[in-house]
Amino acid sequence: MTLAFPTFTAGMVLSISLIMAIGPQNAHVLRMGLQRQHLWLTVVVCALADIALISLGVLGLAQLGGLSDKLMGALVGAGVLFLSVYGWQAFQRFLHPRALALDTQDGDQHATLVAEPVSRRQAVLSALAFSWLNPHAWLDTAVLIGTASLAYGQGSTVFGLGAAAGSVVWFLALGVAAFWLGRRLNSLHVWRALDGMVALMMWGTALWLISSLA
Repeated sequence: MTLAFPTFTAGMVLSISLIMAIGPQNAHVLRMGLQRQHLWLTVVVCALADIALISLGVLGLAQLGGLSDKLMGALVGAGVLFLSVYGWQAFQRFLHPRALALDTQDGDQHATLVAEPVSRRQAVLSALAFSWLNPHAWLDTAVLIGTASLAYGQGSTVFGLGAAAGSVVWFLALGVAAFWLGRRLNSLHVWRALDGMVALMMWGTALWLISSLA
């Protein structure tokens, strides 16, 4: 028990440190929070998707020596296509906000952006796409965490459980933050700033992935 706790904590700390950067997956959670559409469903799907990748890394890829070149190339290609298309959609939203509504609070009128309805199926598929079509997610969760778990020998499973717990803690915290922001910062300026940031992030990540193939 004395050895298990530090191993569990090490896995949790590594997991949180790898996923806490505002990448495509986290930006998507924030956007769903601002839209106030299926936020907690998105949080659950993203956490479960990360747990699946962590399990794959700890139980399989670590022993196999990582992803094959062909599989990695296919993931990079799919990731570049997905990130480019989503970046273009975000850029279009930045240039042309789709709808405005007048919201009245305390007698004051202010413009807020009205999002197009998103079905549960669309929310689940989007969360899975951001989790599994992003090569960074595979590298961080499956490869890096899986490889790090080898250092703990028979404690690798405990390390993996800690990493999975770290993912759950992070996405719950991010969901709370997104819910809080969604209730207070639902304005045209905030949405346009987020869409502009997302477009640049997506295209920048796609270009970095393309350069990694050279």
